[in-house]
Amino acid sequence: MPLLFDSSIYISALRIGDTAHLLLKRWEGESPLWLSSVVLEELYAGADLAAHRILEKLERDFQKAGRILTPNLSDWTQTGKLLHRLADKFGYEQIGRARLTNDALIATSAARTGITVITTNPRDFARLAQFCPLLWQHRSLNTP
Repeated sequence: MPLLFDSSIYISALRIGDTAHLLLKRWEGESPLWLSSVVLEELYAGADLAAHRILEKLERDFQKAGRILTPNLSDWTQTGKLLHRLADKFGYEQIGRARLTNDALIATSAARTGITVITTNPRDFARLAQFCPLLWQHRSLNTP
């Protein structure tokens, strides 16, 4: 079953000093790994210049492997509908919905392709999975 790391996994790894290469080695052989273009955007937006080199290599490696997942039109429209349903159920205002947009895009594109999302953020992905056929797992970096 293919896997995709949410940005929370990469951020946790960078904080403890893991390079992307070492992080990917932990899961090597478990399943094919994918990279979401949404995750890549989040990582670039929050990274310092030194981390950009790591991210550029990560991007090249996944692009070369042909395993970058990019949301399509259907994912965007499903994300809008998903955010509306979440707002109705949990009372999210505009800011709450905007905060979840990237995770919802990751969820809808992963669900469309049958890719399991690995995250350290179980709260948001559990809520998204209530309205989307998302496969996801909560993991810490200590237990691949």
